Amino acid sequence: MSPPATIFADEEAVRPTHVEVDLTTLAENLAAIRTHVAGAKVMTILKANAYGHGLVPVAQHMVRCGADYLGVAFLEEGILLRREGITTPILVLGGIAGEQIPLFLKYNLTLTAPSVEKLRLIDEVASMLGERARVHLKVDTGMERIGIHYYNAETLLEAALSCQHVEVEGIFSHFANADAEDLGHARLQVERFQEVLSFYERRSLPTPMRHMANSAGILQLPESHFDLVRPGILLYGVYPSQECLRTITVKPALTWKSRVAYFKVVQAGHPVSYGSTWQSDHPVRMITVPVGYGDGYFRALSSKSEVIVRGQRYPVVGRVCMDQLMVNLEQGTAYNGDEVVLLGSSGGQCISAEEIASWAGTIPYEVLTNINTRVPRLYRSEDA
Repeated sequence: MSPPATIFADEEAVRPTHVEVDLTTLAENLAAIRTHVAGAKVMTILKANAYGHGLVPVAQHMVRCGADYLGVAFLEEGILLRREGITTPILVLGGIAGEQIPLFLKYNLTLTAPSVEKLRLIDEVASMLGERARVHLKVDTGMERIGIHYYNAETLLEAALSCQHVEVEGIFSHFANADAEDLGHARLQVERFQEVLSFYERRSLPTPMRHMANSAGILQLPESHFDLVRPGILLYGVYPSQECLRTITVKPALTWKSRVAYFKVVQAGHPVSYGSTWQSDHPVRMITVPVGYGDGYFRALSSKSEVIVRGQRYPVVGRVCMDQLMVNLEQGTAYNGDEVVLLGSSGGQCISAEEIASWAGTIPYEVLTNINTRVPRLYRSEDA
């Protein structure tokens, strides 16, 4: 096997702070999900810049890996993928504004129809443009976000039967609590969705493609796999919650790195960074790293987080600045240019998205999606 290749247009111009995405790991995670949900198709979820991994390169790789469907949150994400030459079906999961409908049709994007009103508007616009719109009906079974309530869903399904310029390709719902230890509410949502789906059987009508399982549903609720599943954070190698069963083995695909930009000795009683919130009672060796909250490294991590330098974990001290942070080496050693791992593994040590989330008082989803687009992404693959 050849050594991993780096795919980057201008690698020498990459700033010291960058993200490395292992495309081979993404492919392996997708394969593990496919095996687990055998019989169901897979829609890879790419919203929020592919959970911080880079929308276009990840989408292109998912297409190469045979993803059945791509899922995004907004129209703009779908248009970008189409402009990059991706022809795989793309479902825009979020709500839509009426004036956007012509663009959905122009770029052959699948719409979410969450209400009778929106469905009829889609039908009208498609009729005026001489097009046929592809839609997935959205049923709210307990999330209370978008979608027609399950107890009113028959009105949407009935309306769809009378639309002349709409193809109802799918029907779906979304879990509120599938990542919990207590799955009572999630199972209730599945039951509600199944009751809505019985409409088609009662009418002896073909049932559209059914989907409900997000990452947590894939892991914990096989009865929710239906015809298609929608892995998000699981695809990227991170589990949805601490409580969620690890029924699939996946690995993180993202590593966030920087380098030592400055080394100094800080004397006892000399406070570090804005607000002078941290100081040592003895001389310590300190490094400055060119990354900060402007890159998505939370200010809430000030004097709470750790990084890996030369295979050792060291604490971030003082307030995280917009573009820099300081690390206390105590009497450890580091040199300008040494690698600093913010998220990922090095020298037998590992800092996970879950650990950073616990330090910052948030969730791994926010850790990944918060990495700013000013941080360059490098893509590695053993097959490249």
